[in-house]
Amino acid sequence: MSEHLTLLWLQSGGCGGCSMSLLDAEHPDLYCALELSGIDLLWHPSLSEASAEEFLDLLGRISRGEQRLDILCLEGSVMQGPDGTGRFHLLAGSGRPMRDWLRELAGLARHVIAIGSCAAFGGITAAGDNPGEACGLQYTGEQPGGLLGEDWQAAGGLPVINIAGCPTHPGWVLDCLAQLALGELDEDALDEYHRPRNYTDHLVHHGCPRNEYYEFKASAESPGEQGCMMEHMGCLGTQARADCNIRPWNGSGSCLKGGYACINCTAPAFETPNHPFQETPKLGGIPIGLPSDMPKAWFVALASLAKAATPERLRRNAVAEHIEVPPTGGRRRRP
Repeated sequence: MSEHLTLLWLQSGGCGGCSMSLLDAEHPDLYCALELSGIDLLWHPSLSEASAEEFLDLLGRISRGEQRLDILCLEGSVMQGPDGTGRFHLLAGSGRPMRDWLRELAGLARHVIAIGSCAAFGGITAAGDNPGEACGLQYTGEQPGGLLGEDWQAAGGLPVINIAGCPTHPGWVLDCLAQLALGELDEDALDEYHRPRNYTDHLVHHGCPRNEYYEFKASAESPGEQGCMMEHMGCLGTQARADCNIRPWNGSGSCLKGGYACINCTAPAFETPNHPFQETPKLGGIPIGLPSDMPKAWFVALASLAKAATPERLRRNAVAEHIEVPPTGGRRRRP
C-alpha cells in the first residue's frame, strides 16, 4: 500500500448510535483497525480535536482539490426539508445545507459509504409522516433515488455502499473499510440494496440461541420467556439479513440473546412495519412473515409436525423465564 487512504466522517439526521457502536470495536479496536488498513481519519464530529474553523477549512481544501478524499462516510439521514430546501440542517458556520455539502463531497470522493440504515434508506428519521423529508444517500426506503439518484456512482466505480443496521455492527464497518483499502470490494461483493454481502449473506436466525425452540415451534408468549419469538413476539430473525448471532456485539451480545425480538433493522423501511414491533401479525393463525425461501404450505405442515413432536422439556421451558426442566439422558449420577 503506497499511501494511506483518507476518510471523512459526517453526521446528519440521526442519533450517533453507529459511532457509539464503532467505538466498541474489539480485536482490533477502531484506531488500530484504521492504522492496519492504512486509513487516515481526516475528521469525525465526536472524535476529532479540530475546531469548527479548522473543519470548515478542511472542507474548503477538499472542494478546491487541495486535499484528496478517498472515503466519505455519512451517518444519519439526509435532511431535505422544509419544502426541499435542506435548511432543517445547515452545517454550522457555513450557512449552507448539509445536503448540498454531501452532494458536492460525494462527487469528489473515491468511495461513499452510508453508515447505518438512516444514511442508507432514511431509517428512523424518515418514519411516520417524515416531516424532515429525510432520505438516504441513494435510497428512500425501498425506492432507489435518495439524494444522489439511482444511477449515481462514485469515482471508484461503485454506488453508495450501504452498511445498513440500527446501529451497525463495528465489524461490518471495519471489514468494509479494510476491503476498500485492499481493493477487494466490487459490485459482486454488494447485495441487491448495495449492502456488503460479508454480513448480508447470512440471516440473524443463523446462530440464534433459541434455535432449538424454533425447530420444535415451542414459542414464547410473553416478554422474558425463553421460547422462539417468531410465532407471537414479532421476531424477524428468519428473514433479516445479518450475522448478529454469528459474531455478536462485544463478543457476546445480540438482540435475541438479550431477550428482544429481531426487528430486521438492516432492511429498508424496517421502522414502519405497520404493526407493533413485538407482535407477530397473522392471517388465519399463520404468521404473515414466514422464513426466507419457505413456501407457506411447507411451513404449515412442518410446524404442525414439530409442535406434535415437541419434547415436554422445551414445551415447559419455552414459556418460562429460566430453565425449569434440564436435559436428561446419558449416564446417571451415582447416588
